Amino acid sequence: MRTATYPTRRLPARTGASLIEQALLALLCSLIFFFLGLAGFVLGFQFFYAGRIFPGVSVAGVDVGGLTQSAASVKILQQITYPQDGKILLQENETHLVTPAQMGLFLDPDTSAHAAFQVGRSGGPANGLSEQFEAWYSGYDVPPALIFDQRMAFSYLTDLAKQIDQPTIETSINLKGTDVVVQTGKTGRTLDITSTLTLLSIQIKSLRDGVVPLVVRETPPVIVDVTKQADLARSILSAPLKLTLPSGQPDQAGPWTFDTPTLAAMLTFERVDTNGAADYQVTLKSNILRTYLKNLAPDLAMDPQNARFTFNDQTSQLDVIQPSVTGRTLDVEATIKAVQQALLQGKHKVALVFSFQDPAVTDKATGKDLGITELVSARTSYFYGSSAERVQNIKTAASRFHGLLVAPGEVFSMGQALGDINLDNGYAEAMIIVGDQTVKGVGGGVCQVSTTLFRTAFFGGYPIVERHAHAYRVGYYEKDAGNVENSNWAGMDATVFFPLVDFKFKNDTPYWILMETYVNPAASSITWKFYSTSDGRTVKWDTTGPQNIVPAPDPLYKENPDLANGEIKQTDWAADGSDITVTRTVSRGGDVIIQDTIQTHYLPWQAKFEYGPGTDIPTPTQ
Repeated sequence: MRTATYPTRRLPARTGASLIEQALLALLCSLIFFFLGLAGFVLGFQFFYAGRIFPGVSVAGVDVGGLTQSAASVKILQQITYPQDGKILLQENETHLVTPAQMGLFLDPDTSAHAAFQVGRSGGPANGLSEQFEAWYSGYDVPPALIFDQRMAFSYLTDLAKQIDQPTIETSINLKGTDVVVQTGKTGRTLDITSTLTLLSIQIKSLRDGVVPLVVRETPPVIVDVTKQADLARSILSAPLKLTLPSGQPDQAGPWTFDTPTLAAMLTFERVDTNGAADYQVTLKSNILRTYLKNLAPDLAMDPQNARFTFNDQTSQLDVIQPSVTGRTLDVEATIKAVQQALLQGKHKVALVFSFQDPAVTDKATGKDLGITELVSARTSYFYGSSAERVQNIKTAASRFHGLLVAPGEVFSMGQALGDINLDNGYAEAMIIVGDQTVKGVGGGVCQVSTTLFRTAFFGGYPIVERHAHAYRVGYYEKDAGNVENSNWAGMDATVFFPLVDFKFKNDTPYWILMETYVNPAASSITWKFYSTSDGRTVKWDTTGPQNIVPAPDPLYKENPDLANGEIKQTDWAADGSDITVTRTVSRGGDVIIQDTIQTHYLPWQAKFEYGPGTDIPTPTQ
């Protein structure tokens, strides 16, 4: 029998590395079970507090953890009673005890509860868990939601200011009859509501009782001692005051005397501020003295006036039609100052102060002196069909400019030279354009004069500084001699309604311009002439004529109870609207010196009629 033998196999011994692996595996399993447990706890915690405030959360020390928002709101309202029960002492010389609610502090419990509920629920999961843990571990206090209505505090402080505010009483000096009376000053007090509100707001928001100082600003009197002024006042009243003309004046007016009682009635003490320091200045009442001098001034005034001329076409010399006048104007303010200075120096005789102005052109001037040697521009416009009143206004307005001079470089304003347009100055009532209608008014026809001046300056080659067209095309300005209509004149009108609307041109030459105006009612014409010295400029112009024609609206009929049955009266006339462009090129020696464009937009204008009651009015034709 054969016996078989087999080799024996040894199992390997357990090593230290295997033990470590088993330990790590056990640890890993433990961690997994721990985190699974933790996650379960967190999920359960979140589920439990899904509709409640997390534990540890409070509002101004009131624990609301575990409560719903509505329950928390009720608890907050019950336990935070500072607005109603708090005490704030407003303190100055007197004290005033108020509650925060009286000052406008209100608790918003719902918003406060909501803010507490949001703890641990905002900023992402990590931030939420962090806040939840912080609330649970160490507590999380949320400030209450407060509403501070400063209007209530402002109203309370405003009423309080009525008790505190005291005006500053300045030291003053006055006259009682002829006695000098001095009143000692007193410091003023004013409650600074804005600053007090700031302090009050800080105290209220701390939710604590406390004292709030009322901020009161004190304003002491600026002037303290008036002894010198009192002595000066007595000196001023020691003799009458006399006003005289300055030496060298041709007339013998004056003197004008103020006796001592009158002087005492005029004496006053004016407060003045010099280099930041205030004091009283003894003087005469400026308003009384000013009124007196202003009433005196017209009788003593002499306005400077240039001589007026006409150009003698035969001799080429200037003929004086109105001599020049040297101006003299009473300088009221300078006179007041002179009187006050004299009285301060103990003087009682004072010369009136005048401003003297020589005219730029005297009646001795010659055409050579002024550069007025020839006719440089002349234009005529026609006013056929004008009423007698309109013709009167044209003559009156044109006369204001006959013989008038325009200086070299001067921008001439027709409105300023024209003066006031009223019945006292010789004008009559005629038709004028006001707004969107043609009505009767003083000065109708003056624009015939401004239109003629515009064309004279335009064709003379002078710069047009300001020009305004009429609202609609007016037939007066589009006619030639013989009452012939000429549409080329459309867009070549100018209206003046000073000071709102003016016509201006500039004398851009080194020579004076002499203007002459001639109105010929028989020929229904007005001619405007410029005399000066030609510098060789020439004018070329072109017009597009009326374009973009807009037909006038259908006539408008309005009943007038003052008219008889069947009576129809036209009050406005139709005109088509249009646009017109006028171009001008002014050249001298082959060089262009002015190139301008005048744009005019005319509105379509509606004819208007008034009719008596019961009148059959025409039907517009289509």
